[in-house]
Amino acid sequence: MAKKAVLLLAHGTPETVEQIPEYLRNVVSGRPVPQAVVEEIQHRYALIGHSPLTEITFAQARLVEAELSAKGTPVPVYVGMRNWKPYIPEVVKQMRADGVEQAAVICMAPQNSRTSVGLYRRAVDAESAGTQIDFTEGWAQHPLLADAFAERLRPALAKLSAEVGQPVPVLFTAHSVPTRTVQPPSEGTEHSGPKLWPGQGADPYADEARHTAELVAARVPEIPRWWFAFQSQGASGGPWIGPSVEETLDKIAAEGVKTLLLQPIGFLCDHVEILFDVDRLFRDYARKIGIRLERPESLNESPTLAKAVADLASKALERLTFDSRGV
Repeated sequence: MAKKAVLLLAHGTPETVEQIPEYLRNVVSGRPVPQAVVEEIQHRYALIGHSPLTEITFAQARLVEAELSAKGTPVPVYVGMRNWKPYIPEVVKQMRADGVEQAAVICMAPQNSRTSVGLYRRAVDAESAGTQIDFTEGWAQHPLLADAFAERLRPALAKLSAEVGQPVPVLFTAHSVPTRTVQPPSEGTEHSGPKLWPGQGADPYADEARHTAELVAARVPEIPRWWFAFQSQGASGGPWIGPSVEETLDKIAAEGVKTLLLQPIGFLCDHVEILFDVDRLFRDYARKIGIRLERPESLNESPTLAKAVADLASKALERLTFDSRGV
């Protein structure tokens, strides 16, 4: 029987402020990064002290491994990062050295943007020769994912609502992406760059992010009202998808809301876009326009999240077994 494994993929984060220039070059695939952008990211990392993304992803992998073992599928779970160590190609190479012949590969970013997920997949394919891969491209609608977010949201909502004496509304967020990466070229226009995704039509990312928010909100009916926005627009040229958190907060403030919960449903653990962008930047912005802004605990080592990923992995491993048998 073929030796199987699971590979979890994540964005990656540097260990020190000094590593940020190299890390950012990886993020933008070697293009020049303005010094002002480098210094701003270094400043943000310094303020939060450390991004725990890598450690938490490894902890999530251990939970998924335990969950799979409990379900009768004892397989190793590896972790690979796109922009920092351990780099995805190096981890795939190690898996091959360990004798892995079939691998279920899952991005720890459930909403599928074909451009970003495409980069993850190419990194896996670069070293996967001889290894059968089942790549889960998106899982924004997985019921256990929505359950996990609802489990974090519900107690935070109850606590804050009790403090202010009335139900508190919610703002859901997901990471913004450049508009050009989620829109196909207009019909009849030239597109000189590489083909970013097969087929026609807009990239699914924005719709999938909003759908995750809808699924979470449906599980917490005590939410009196909710909104959705895209956060953490980058500094690269050209427009990024919106609405932004800031303009959405302005709208919410204009409607007289004084207390608000913000839950990022596009991130599975704490990192800079939560610990700085939400906890510092957005909270300060909200305070200045008269809103108290709080957020629920991130999923991090959520057992329900581990069950969701283990379910995805189990189904992928089953598909690999059937494919190898020619079924």
